[in-house]
Amino acid sequence: MFEKLKAEIDTIIERDPAAKSRLEVFFLYPSFKAVRAYRRAHKHYVKGHFFRARAISQRALRRTGIEIHPGAVIGKNFFIDHGSGVVIGETTEIGDNCTVYQGVTLGGTGKETGKRHPTLGNNVMVGAGARVLGPFKVGDNSKIAANAVVLSEVPPNCTAVGVPARIVRRDGVRVGDMDQIHIPDPVSQELCQIRHQLEQLLDNKDK
Repeated sequence: MFEKLKAEIDTIIERDPAAKSRLEVFFLYPSFKAVRAYRRAHKHYVKGHFFRARAISQRALRRTGIEIHPGAVIGKNFFIDHGSGVVIGETTEIGDNCTVYQGVTLGGTGKETGKRHPTLGNNVMVGAGARVLGPFKVGDNSKIAANAVVLSEVPPNCTAVGVPARIVRRDGVRVGDMDQIHIPDPVSQELCQIRHQLEQLLDNKDK
């Protein structure tokens, strides 16, 4: 038990340059407290003690702002950076050495039954504010950019960005056009369309 706690503390120290000591992580990091509470709750959940499991997870939510359903399956060395607003659904599966940032939702779309939430492979990173919604897999070593909305499978070794998310890098190689400056402005396009319609109305009126 002590070795597992030490490994999770060391995971946070390795990935968070702001962490100064193991004592700081143990006593002051809400993400560490939330994951510890999840580990306890999950043990009760798999034994069928659902009420007790939910009671532990809801108490952790009130204390940390992080909601992890006790039915989720989470591997070793899981790190939640900052953590506020993180939601992890009941049928979520998370591999080893994964990192998620604040505001992340690993949830469902409301259309599925049974397996409703995503599966993250090993070494997956999910950026702040991202939403991964549905019962598909995000492959090993993949990255989800901040504020992305992922609605379909992400292959291994990929980077996904945008709403809805699209693959922009695979195996370290750029995929498609990644020009983030010269993309069309939807507001400008809509204004131009309205202006064109007004000009047509004025022309018809003059006739």
